[in-house]
Amino acid sequence: MRVILAEDSTLLREGLVRLLAEEGHQVLAAVGDADALLAAVGEQTPDIVVVDVRMPPTHTDEGLRAALEIRRSRPGIPVLVLSQYVEKRYATELLTAERGGVGYLLKDRVMRVGEFLEALERVGGGGAAFDPEVVRQLLARTTHVDPLSRLTPREGEVLGLMAEGRTNASVAARLHVSQSAVEKHVNAIFDKLELSSAEGYSRRVLAVLRYLGS
Repeated sequence: MRVILAEDSTLLREGLVRLLAEEGHQVLAAVGDADALLAAVGEQTPDIVVVDVRMPPTHTDEGLRAALEIRRSRPGIPVLVLSQYVEKRYATELLTAERGGVGYLLKDRVMRVGEFLEALERVGGGGAAFDPEVVRQLLARTTHVDPLSRLTPREGEVLGLMAEGRTNASVAARLHVSQSAVEKHVNAIFDKLELSSAEGYSRRVLAVLRYLGS
């Protein structure tokens, strides 16, 4: 297979290039960042792209976002993602796509050469290869009860108004209730969202972020 490889660790990248060549695969490009990956895919048509999740400049999720871009712009190109961690934010979008030819392996699995090569062939052939730990963590996330579902309708209203930047006094005026009633609702929200009063953190801000992220 013709492979484009994106891995910011020079040592691992060169090791994978040598392994792939020894197994009869052609490495069209081996790059160290997401921009170079997208450029390489734009210039050539590989049979599969192998990409690390965390790449320069921030070493967070550039590789995974590049993989999603490739899946959108070049849907016929299979993508095998490698990572030390399960990056849940975009992993679900990548793995639940209707098209085949996608995989997500933890790097520990890559060290097991036979399993890595088997996954490469499977994904390159249009199949799927998901690390069991990736699947476990994503399922745990999707089956987790949303803490916001514990709120009463009134508490939900209060949190929504908090998200608008309103003070307790402003929320009270809007809902035509006393400020002390609002304070009780706010404290109940903190408890149900399991927001501790740890020093250095604003529970109000954390509650709003939880609301906006739901």
